[in-house]
Amino acid sequence: MNIYIGNLSYDATEESIRELFEPYGSVVKVSLITDRDTGRSKGFGFVEMGSKNEGENAINELNGKDLLGRALNVNEARPRESSGDRGGFRGGGRGGNGGGGRGNQNRRFNRGSY
Repeated sequence: MNIYIGNLSYDATEESIRELFEPYGSVVKVSLITDRDTGRSKGFGFVEMGSKNEGENAINELNGKDLLGRALNVNEARPRESSGDRGGFRGGGRGGNGGGGRGNQNRRFNRGSY
């Protein structure tokens, strides 16, 4: 079972997370998410437990528990959305024209009347 763990202290390590979860079952993998540019923790990560039962037990026991001065958010990880699952949202800017719009149109119509 894959578990999301959020509100982590930036001082938390993969080893400290592993030690926190091991009493509840076998920890297959711990992944802390870090900033690509700085390498600093983003304050969340994932823990993969050996079975669904172990994962549910860990979630029930650890959600809200204090680790390094922060109350943890622990719940079942949702599958990552692919770009096609967002209902057409593409993000990004406002398009190629930017702003301005109407002022330029008025000039075009008044060009010959000066």
